[in-house]
Amino acid sequence: MQFAEAYAAEDIVLQTARNLALEVGLTCVTPGAGSVLSLLAAAGNAKAVVEIGTGTGVSGVWLLRGMRPDGVLTTIDVENEHQRIARRIFQEAGFAASRTRIITGRALDVLPRLADGVYDLIFVDADATEFGACADAAQRLLRPGGILIVNGALAGGRISDPAARDPDTITIRETVKSVREAENWIPALIPAGAGLLAAVKC
Repeated sequence: MQFAEAYAAEDIVLQTARNLALEVGLTCVTPGAGSVLSLLAAAGNAKAVVEIGTGTGVSGVWLLRGMRPDGVLTTIDVENEHQRIARRIFQEAGFAASRTRIITGRALDVLPRLADGVYDLIFVDADATEFGACADAAQRLLRPGGILIVNGALAGGRISDPAARDPDTITIRETVKSVREAENWIPALIPAGAGLLAAVKC
């Protein structure tokens, strides 16, 4: 696991974004998880991507680097200050302002305003209690063959512990189970970083 994380090298822009995240008290995707985001964005030839949880731009840079050169990342966060930092990081990473659409607000308020069936990838890095609602929204927003990715799917190692009954773990467990059992998803649980639930829409 440690070797896999070290395998995904980060440049000065990502290191800066990661340090800024620590300063404002945010946990962002690990390098290993970030490299999976880039890989899946590239594999899906992603042009239209939604990110729920902008943070300081770490996951956004990983996604943008895997997307098509004409792709647009729509990124949503309640914290305008974090997005201000992310905007600067995207610029430092060499992405034109036209490559990102930054929306300030609660994801569950913003997602209903997005168009049906036009997105190639949706990355959820939000409060665990919103995972289920975000996964439901992704089913509407993604095109057939589009990819849902949920960060934190291992619930800090508590996912397989039946004694763990806190609200976050329960919600994560229910989301992972419902995606696995749904006929319209082809899922996999990827043990990178905090755990990524990935699923392709049938």
